[in-house]
Amino acid sequence: MQQKSEKSPDSVATKVRKIRIGQEQAGQRIDNFLRRQLPGVPKGRLYRLLRRGEVRVNGGRIKAEYKLQDGDEVRVPPARIRAPGGAPSAAIAAQMADRVLYEDKRLLVVDKPTGIAVHGGSGISHGVIELLRHARPELRDLSLVHRLDRETSGCLVLAKRRSALRELHAKFRDGLVEKNYIGLAIGDWQLGEQLIDKPLLVQNRRGGERHVVVSGDGKPAQTRVRLSRTFGQYSLLQCSPLTGRTHQIRVHLQHVGFPLAGDERYGDEAENRRAKKFGLSRLFLHAQSIAFPDDSGNDLHFTVPLADDLERFLTVGIVDARRERERKRDTPRRKR
Repeated sequence: MQQKSEKSPDSVATKVRKIRIGQEQAGQRIDNFLRRQLPGVPKGRLYRLLRRGEVRVNGGRIKAEYKLQDGDEVRVPPARIRAPGGAPSAAIAAQMADRVLYEDKRLLVVDKPTGIAVHGGSGISHGVIELLRHARPELRDLSLVHRLDRETSGCLVLAKRRSALRELHAKFRDGLVEKNYIGLAIGDWQLGEQLIDKPLLVQNRRGGERHVVVSGDGKPAQTRVRLSRTFGQYSLLQCSPLTGRTHQIRVHLQHVGFPLAGDERYGDEAENRRAKKFGLSRLFLHAQSIAFPDDSGNDLHFTVPLADDLERFLTVGIVDARRERERKRDTPRRKR
């Protein structure tokens, strides 16, 4: 389903723009607003524009943490931005629209498939956001409430209004959102229920690739992990991230010696090749559920069953892998 750009998109030059902030745009930080207005402009350059005073609100300088207010006038300076890509396939956009699990006036919940990014960029022409906006043009203000890695499947929540986005972000900050993931780790988990409390630091490699490591210089990160089912050489784990850091579950499990099966970035190469032989061709991580209170205090709870390819590996692939191990173990070696 994912569409990749064949080459880096061309850039176009923009002129000075003055944008009046409406009620739905109010409340967001100016740096986040600029990222949307100037797509493709590196984050470092956006902050330089702010420091130099080239971005102004109501004629005055502001800092990156300034939150826009209804009626503000923002001066957006000229820049070279990423040129708009071609429209996505109508059929692919319709497929994404068919994966909507829940919708009301403010929210939209999607069963995100593996292999598709949540938004375009870095060589990806169309992600979940772009596909849904194409399928549903009235959703022009659709925004991500949280993120999932491209390889991860499962529950993804989006806001149809800026006011809903602000409220949900506040619930995340207040610890009122509960997220649960299912991951298949390599190894026999014998640690009981664990709270992995290790700070994470994002490092940028060549080409802008993000790599995360456990480091005292990183940001606080906590993941609660417990065993759901053991398969001997694999362990099916329930993972509840209490914070929302990049690649958090993957890095935390790798750090304690139980990397996720199929994880090409943080996993075990030899074990990944073995798992692929028996049908696992991607990261085994699934966002099973997410829950949070609505405006009336009632709990909203959304659940997505395990994706078919992951369920098939649990029921067929692991059995075949175990049989091969037993066969090799019981076959006597030839004497040289």
